[in-house]
Amino acid sequence: MTARPLAGVTVLEMGTFITGPAAGMLLADLGADVIKVEQPGTGDPFRNFKGGLYSPHFQTYNRNKRSITIDPKQPDDLAVLDRLVEDADVFIQNFRPGVAGRLNVDAERLQAINPRLVYASISGFGNEGPDRDRPAFDTVAQAASGFLRLLVNPQHPRVVGPAIADAMTGFYTALGILAALNERHVTGKGRVVETSMFEAMCHFNLDDFTHLLSADQVMGPYSRPHVSQSYVFQCSDGQWIALHMSSPPKFWENLATAVGRPDMLSLPVFESREARIEHYDDVVAFLAPIFASRPRDDWAAELTRLEVPNSPVHTSAEVLESPQAKALGIEVCDPEGPHGPFRTIRFPLSFDGERMDSVTAPPVLGSDDADIRRSIERPTHGIRRG
Repeated sequence: MTARPLAGVTVLEMGTFITGPAAGMLLADLGADVIKVEQPGTGDPFRNFKGGLYSPHFQTYNRNKRSITIDPKQPDDLAVLDRLVEDADVFIQNFRPGVAGRLNVDAERLQAINPRLVYASISGFGNEGPDRDRPAFDTVAQAASGFLRLLVNPQHPRVVGPAIADAMTGFYTALGILAALNERHVTGKGRVVETSMFEAMCHFNLDDFTHLLSADQVMGPYSRPHVSQSYVFQCSDGQWIALHMSSPPKFWENLATAVGRPDMLSLPVFESREARIEHYDDVVAFLAPIFASRPRDDWAAELTRLEVPNSPVHTSAEVLESPQAKALGIEVCDPEGPHGPFRTIRFPLSFDGERMDSVTAPPVLGSDDADIRRSIERPTHGIRRG
């Protein structure tokens, strides 16, 4: 059984790339009917990153949606969009400031058509301030918010990791939409929900700012790993294993047993939590050659037996093959995808034990044009207005 707590909610998503589509996907995963409004011929630019208008980039953030092609600059298409807006609950766009107005999809106009509409607007730097019109992409937002420097190795500066700012901005937007929908039950009116990649990442970087504002401490890339006593070691087979040793003391006592050095904790660099934090590099230098002496799976089995918090540093393929992922049904599949079976990762929440255990593959561009246009030609009596 698939949980669908947002069943009956209709979302129009005019999103491109990641932020807007990520917000729409989260609502779709929760059961909303998300209609992706795309430019005829080309659609979301993310479609074409690998050719064929169905790139892996596009697939990531567009499952469980329907697609209609509309050019809002064309009067006939704009009339179709307006008809959809009349019965929609949510509209999502992630254009740069001013673009929505030029496309006739600004909040003022759409909420005049439907005052109950929750209108979500995502920008790079917000709608005011000197950076208002700057283009923003994931790395720019990470850097501007102070977050990127926490990920970069100062000795070998390189951008690493996935598009965190894009994805997190989508998450915050979906949260704001849900709050506005809840408030609408009382007020009967929609809201304009606004955020920017800059604002979202400043909030996501809250720990860094809290240390600055409460303790006048500027964090760096090693601040959290040192305090949490987190480590990654390479094993004899070239694989990595991660440890998180923050508390309690028994973790270190059991680690000393696991590595065959029961005397380890009597050494000055290990004698207390404060000492291990201060001498983090020395701790690494002591343990690294020990971990390099045995294969990763041997270490994982021994550390787990002794209840030392650890995990192999898995690849995505290893995750899907793990017994835990299989037990939780992490992978789901639409066997009838437009280009063959569509495999993905399920939504992580359960409701009364019900999970998102099925999925609909991302839509081919305009695949639902006929059905959606036909549906708005019918009388609207009895349509739910939640």
